[in-house]
Amino acid sequence: MRPLSIVLSTSVLLASSAGAQTQDYPSTESGSISQVQVVAPSPSFQFRDYEAEAISGGYAMSNGWRMKVDPTSDGIVAQIDRQHPIRLVALSRDLYASRDGNVSMEFNRGALGDEMLMSYVPGSRTGQVAVVTVTSKTALAQR
Repeated sequence: MRPLSIVLSTSVLLASSAGAQTQDYPSTESGSISQVQVVAPSPSFQFRDYEAEAISGGYAMSNGWRMKVDPTSDGIVAQIDRQHPIRLVALSRDLYASRDGNVSMEFNRGALGDEMLMSYVPGSRTGQVAVVTVTSKTALAQR
């Protein structure tokens, strides 16, 4: 019975470390993942187009990815490298999330307001959330 528990614990350890070697792009495909999210009702947020304009542009991310942000009528569209664009709706002036809740981006962070934090559920079907930071917009974004 003891060797079986050692084999199981070793396989769990190897499986958990294998996911850390690769980093999937954010995915908003629902597939076979089930989730329940319970949140308290928040006061309604009145989105203004100029708020998305202020954060639009290019971003160099801490993991080497490049992201382009464009404004839409109810939020933003973010495209990382050459992946499919991700549509995010505005939840507040600085917080945007995909409709399925798998991707969220918080802008205007840090002492100078030039940092962004992105959290997402990777598409590798693991129970984890990845967090990527951006220290400032790239020169491409500065107009």
